[in-house]
Amino acid sequence: MKMTINAKNMVVTPGITKRIEQKTSTMKRYLKADTELIVRLRKERNQRICEITVPMGGGVTLRAESASEDNLFMAIDHALAKLERQILRHRTKLEKRLREDVDMTETPEFIEDPAVYGEGARQVVRKKTFPVRPMSVEDAALQMEWLGHSFFVFVNVDTDRTNVLYLRKDGNLGLMEPEA
Repeated sequence: MKMTINAKNMVVTPGITKRIEQKTSTMKRYLKADTELIVRLRKERNQRICEITVPMGGGVTLRAESASEDNLFMAIDHALAKLERQILRHRTKLEKRLREDVDMTETPEFIEDPAVYGEGARQVVRKKTFPVRPMSVEDAALQMEWLGHSFFVFVNVDTDRTNVLYLRKDGNLGLMEPEA
């Protein structure tokens, strides 16, 4: 397994590197030897955030993020638990990309409650219809703010296509535009 560790607003000490390598080494039982594991660490206010990304090829990317107040190691453990949960929940879809000799019956390393990953796929529990009006991005941003939603679907008056405006974690806005 190849690993890359990046940090923002903090210093990655040899102790942190060793701890990350030690903790992520157990993921080798799920992932192939040539799989890349990207660990991003950052400090924001009093939060220590760990984000783990595993590009598995074929357009499949696993990603887990966790934050903890003043405890980086706890954030790393929680992110690895989320990643392991994703692998176990979607194991049939990921079979081609996981190791051939992986034993899914083993006890998970990071997940505290094994019943959590045994549940089936998510289901649509509510369906809502709404009118989509042509408007500018600025008008859509105002409408989204007035509604108090984290996203807003609208027809962009400039492109005449359906767009999604969403609130990013950093407080800025993102715009999704479909390609033809």
